[in-house]
Amino acid sequence: MISTYQKPLAEVDQAREQHLAFVADLEQRGLSVTAGRQEPPVGGIILLDVDTEAEAQELIAQDPYVVQGLATYAAVGWQISRGALAGYQRKY
Repeated sequence: MISTYQKPLAEVDQAREQHLAFVADLEQRGLSVTAGRQEPPVGGIILLDVDTEAEAQELIAQDPYVVQGLATYAAVGWQISRGALAGYQRKY
């Protein structure tokens, strides 16, 4: 999921703690592989480990950034074939 901020960064950052708690919960549940802010900070990326785009959209709709109208997300499918994540296996 690739986010694009819809509000100024200062406004987005007011909800950052809530957003990071949301991402931490996804990680604990085995639904997120990695996440981080883009540089320059115009949005971010959350690499989800889910079976369908519908599941990804359902999860991301709960992100405080989305709930508060601070960011929108685009789903981009990806098949890992090389690199550090090539041997990645779902934990749950």
